[in-house]
Amino acid sequence: MADQVVKTDRPIVVDATNHIAGRLASNVAKLLLQGNRVSIVNCENIMISGSRSNIIKEYRDFLKIASIINPKHGPYHPRRPDTILTRMIRGMLPRKKTSGLEAHKRLRTYIGTPKELGSFEKIKFEKAMITRASANYTTMANLGRTIGWTE
Repeated sequence: MADQVVKTDRPIVVDATNHIAGRLASNVAKLLLQGNRVSIVNCENIMISGSRSNIIKEYRDFLKIASIINPKHGPYHPRRPDTILTRMIRGMLPRKKTSGLEAHKRLRTYIGTPKELGSFEKIKFEKAMITRASANYTTMANLGRTIGWTE
């Protein structure tokens, strides 16, 4: 459905419920590089495929990465579902080109649906939706709560 999207002044609102995280991020990165403004709502309902214990173990290992000199200097690791997704999308954009920097500025992610975006038509990416039962996935909110996100 989102393959026919053309550049507009209004933001493209994506409802992220039951989308697989990586596939959603790659589709949104393409839209951003085309010059669209993209807002993603319901980031807490994004699914991550794989076993829950393995996902949490990998993210905890990622959290251990810190600066040798002083951990205060970073790198900073997101714990909220919306910031985790923002970081994933940032990794799919060109880092040193101005097109990637400008594209990242056009991205907005939200937990839940804010009032100002409630009236917009929300799109879904059919190829990014989960294919098996939801018991085979872990939600981004579940991961966030386990690694230290306090709502």
